[in-house]
Amino acid sequence: MPVETVNDTVVLHLPETGAPIAGGQDALDLVGEAWAVQAEVVAVPAGRLAPAFFDLRSGLAGDFVQKLVNYRLRLAIFGDISAHVGASDALRDFVRESNCGGHVWFLDGPEDLAQRLAPAAGS
Repeated sequence: MPVETVNDTVVLHLPETGAPIAGGQDALDLVGEAWAVQAEVVAVPAGRLAPAFFDLRSGLAGDFVQKLVNYRLRLAIFGDISAHVGASDALRDFVRESNCGGHVWFLDGPEDLAQRLAPAAGS
């Protein structure tokens, strides 16, 4: 998996192609991969997430996110999820609240992550 440093933060990028992220074990596998390269952020293309991830009732999103946060990893999900957000008020609220925090972000792409990881002005 590609690794890059963005504003002094090591980011592990999950490739665009591959098996869908479909459960908590996938999150634990990513934790191991991230720790192996000392990454602080895991970047996942939205297309790699199983459709159930976007149905909050399935519990997949909560399980996946919680495992990463428990291991002190931040999660950036890249890509257009507007169709999913448009179909679920709960998901829309989850995305909005996540983007206000510091652990899980739903972003258009790597450029947005670079902005999130930029040092605060005056720091």
